[in-house]
Amino acid sequence: MTLSPTDFASVLCSRLCHDLLSPVGALNNGLELLADEHDPEMRARCLELLSESAKASANKLKFFRLAFGAAGGFGESVDTREARAAISGLFGDNHRVKVGWMVEEETLPKGAIKVLLNLAMIGGDALVRGGQLDIGAETVGDHVEIVIRAEGQRIILDEEIRATLSGEGDGAVSARSAAAHLARSLVLEGGGELQVSDADSPVLMFGAILGAA
Repeated sequence: MTLSPTDFASVLCSRLCHDLLSPVGALNNGLELLADEHDPEMRARCLELLSESAKASANKLKFFRLAFGAAGGFGESVDTREARAAISGLFGDNHRVKVGWMVEEETLPKGAIKVLLNLAMIGGDALVRGGQLDIGAETVGDHVEIVIRAEGQRIILDEEIRATLSGEGDGAVSARSAAAHLARSLVLEGGGELQVSDADSPVLMFGAILGAA
């Protein structure tokens, strides 16, 4: 089954809307509470919650722009500090997932950055009870090697996502597997390969190799 660009754009938009619904909804609820609240202490708490929701929304948008979008303002190479900041914004505030950053390259190709970000997001989401998310990447000759390692008390990788990453699915893509489809497509376009650790492995690992050009 071949997914058309229009269909993929639709499922990707569904994913974005799903992930932004919670923090944006919290903003709306907070504003409604603030309008009806007159106690100074409670108003201060409402403002605190509004600030947290606004920050979460902004962090998600920054991440999605770099992971899914055209990344306007960047050339063919992207400063890896931008990727690190995007991942820290996505996971850093909830203290559920601790991020280990093992990327020494100052820049990486835009396609490699997108693969890294999408795999990191999938790995972090799989740590349902929190844990350690280690991210590594380096340029070796004419290709880029990316490794994502997720370890925690409970790891759940959706079977649809696993099948999409490994290329063993039927080709159908939903909002849930949109990031996996994008990562695999970019790797294949770069003439590389994408590997996923076995389902019974105690640690979840993704490995990707794609062209550096």
